[in-house]
Amino acid sequence: MLPSGPPIQKRKLSDDVRERLLSMIESGETRPGDVLPSERELMEQMAVGRTAIREAMQALERTGLIEIRHGERARVAEPSVGRMVDQVSQSMKHLLLHSPATLEHLKETRLAFELEMVRVAARRVSDSDIRRLEATLRDQAAAVGDLVRFRILDGQFHRDIATISGNPIWAALSDALFHWLNDFHVDLVSVPGAEQLTLAEHRNVIAAIQKRSPDQAEAMMADHLNRANDLYRKISRK
Repeated sequence: MLPSGPPIQKRKLSDDVRERLLSMIESGETRPGDVLPSERELMEQMAVGRTAIREAMQALERTGLIEIRHGERARVAEPSVGRMVDQVSQSMKHLLLHSPATLEHLKETRLAFELEMVRVAARRVSDSDIRRLEATLRDQAAAVGDLVRFRILDGQFHRDIATISGNPIWAALSDALFHWLNDFHVDLVSVPGAEQLTLAEHRNVIAAIQKRSPDQAEAMMADHLNRANDLYRKISRK
């Protein structure tokens, strides 16, 4: 007697088409930047209708593997860390909107990430890196009173630190972590009236990085992300 279980689901034609197209991309038959066959050509090659082709293409576009522009044939997307993060952002948006636990996990992740980034920055920083950090801080000080621009420059400051690592994936992750909090829980990255506190904390972080002291840089960043955020919440309740 066969074991019981849920009925076997019939696969959609578009799933088969998607797998065929994915195989072409993964095997190198089509490479980043290459134009894919037209819808009509794919319909003839795979003996399926237009709907199956379009559903498969849209699924691959959602994963960031192909680009579809109006009036043009689809093409294989160029590899991009930013595009990869954008794809993850859709799922993260859903989680942040509906799962309070995810927010706590995200805050914990950002803290661990930022502390490691600032340690790396203190070990690898150059004079030009310090000048870039100081320029961002000057721009941020000039933006006091403009909360939107101030927040943008706040994120830029943290991205500048991650950029010192020389690893573009870390820089992209820094952007993503900040923007996920900013987009869905802005109170955790900026509260009106706390701008001078933010600037003071950033100055302390720069000073520690400039001393090439990973331990001190980590302590200043932890102070900024822990103590400052506690003060942000106190200010927001007044």
